[in-house]
Amino acid sequence: MELFWAAVVGYFLGAIPFSYIIPKLRGIDITKVGSGNVGGTNVLRNMGTKYGALAMFLDIIKAVVAVLVFKAYGEHAMVMSGAMSVIGHCYSPFVKFKGGKGVATTLGTFFGISPQAGMFALGVWIAIVSMTQYVSLGSIIGLLAGTLFALFFGKDYWIVFLALSLFSVLRHKENIKRLIGGNERKTNIVDYFLGWMDKLEKK
Repeated sequence: MELFWAAVVGYFLGAIPFSYIIPKLRGIDITKVGSGNVGGTNVLRNMGTKYGALAMFLDIIKAVVAVLVFKAYGEHAMVMSGAMSVIGHCYSPFVKFKGGKGVATTLGTFFGISPQAGMFALGVWIAIVSMTQYVSLGSIIGLLAGTLFALFFGKDYWIVFLALSLFSVLRHKENIKRLIGGNERKTNIVDYFLGWMDKLEKK
């Protein structure tokens, strides 16, 4: 029964479409701008660092909460809730079963279950995106790196991390085609955040 409720609660927590809600509050339908993806990167590109960072942060946090709500019920319930939060994010009933690509919620699941694996995945993501400016490439490599971290330390849940990472890879299939073709869009995350910091300092 715990696993059932973990799946239900995890799904609906993950389904909260922060990357849709935040732009909507500013009068923007994120599904109709940029890539049309209900994810933090699309918010970042079309609304700037403040709103993009907030969307990414909340998408991570909702998965962390989904995991930690079931901490008292054991690792299996935590893993179930986290995994279903990713499914909820990608197929949210609140936005006609659309959603993001699951990177932030998968990262949040990593953090909730294994903060060390989460930090490792995030660090790799930052390094790859900073060097290449390809968010999609950083996302794919970062999540797989978090999986390898769990595997290296002999954690049984590494297989779930792998499944979630491969699910995200699948949702990046168009990005992968563009990466291979050399026409994937670049996003200078460093410039976004440095520009934002400059604005804050001027205030």
